[in-house]
Amino acid sequence: MKTVLITGANKSIGFETARQLLQQGYYVYLGCRDLQKGQQAVDQLKSEGLQHIEPIIIDVDALDSIQEARKILGTKTKSLDVLINNAGISGSFPQTSLDTDPKVFRQVFETNFFGAINTTQAFIDLLRQSPEPRIVNVTSGLGSLTLHNDPTWKYYHVKGAAYTSSKAALNAYTIVLAYDLRDTAFKVNVVDPGYTATDFNHHSGPGTVPDAAARVVKAATFGPDGPTGQFFSDDNSPETGISPW
Repeated sequence: MKTVLITGANKSIGFETARQLLQQGYYVYLGCRDLQKGQQAVDQLKSEGLQHIEPIIIDVDALDSIQEARKILGTKTKSLDVLINNAGISGSFPQTSLDTDPKVFRQVFETNFFGAINTTQAFIDLLRQSPEPRIVNVTSGLGSLTLHNDPTWKYYHVKGAAYTSSKAALNAYTIVLAYDLRDTAFKVNVVDPGYTATDFNHHSGPGTVPDAAARVVKAATFGPDGPTGQFFSDDNSPETGISPW
C-alpha cells in the first residue's frame, strides 16, 4: 500500500485530498498542528469507511516539530511514496509592496516557503526509499510572475505582496528541486488548486473543494511516464492545464 504525508490536512483542500487518496487505496498520514483537530478529521474519514489513516503532528513553522514528525513516521514506515506540501497561509490583506510590514512577509514565507523546504529535506530519505516517489507543492495561480506582468490577465489586479512572493519563491524552489532529482524516479511538481471557496479566502472563490483536491491528487499519482518540473493550473491555463511561470 502506498503512503502519503499531507501537511495542513485536517480541513479544506488538504482534508479532501486525503479523502480522495484514501479512496484510491493510499495510506494517509494526515499532517496537522493540533492533535485534537487532526483526530476529528481522521474520525470523520473513518466514519466514511476510510480506515487507512492516522494523524501526524507537524507544524511546518517549527523545525523541531518537523523533525519530530519525521522521527515518528520513521517508526511507522520505512518509505514514503508521496509528500504533499499543502500547509499555507495568506497573511493579512491588503498587502501592498510599500506598506506591508516586513513581519508579515517573514511570517508568510516561514510557512509557505521555508516550511515546504524544511519538510521536503526532512522526509527526502524516506521518499528515496519509494520506487516511485512524488512531491507536490501546493502553490497558487498568483505565483505566476509571467501572468502578474500581463495587464490582460483576469487576476492582474490581485497583488498580495507577501503571499504572491512566497508562492513565486516556492515555484522557483520546485524548479530547482525537480532539476536536482531529474535522474531519479521522482516526479516533482507544483499545483494550483484554483480559486476555491474555502475559509482561506472567506469562501469567495468560485471553485469547489473536491475539484481543487482532484488537481492535487492527479499530480500525486502520476505514473512513471508522468511529467516533472511543471506548474499545473487549470485556472490559469484551462486549455493546457500548464501555467506559465
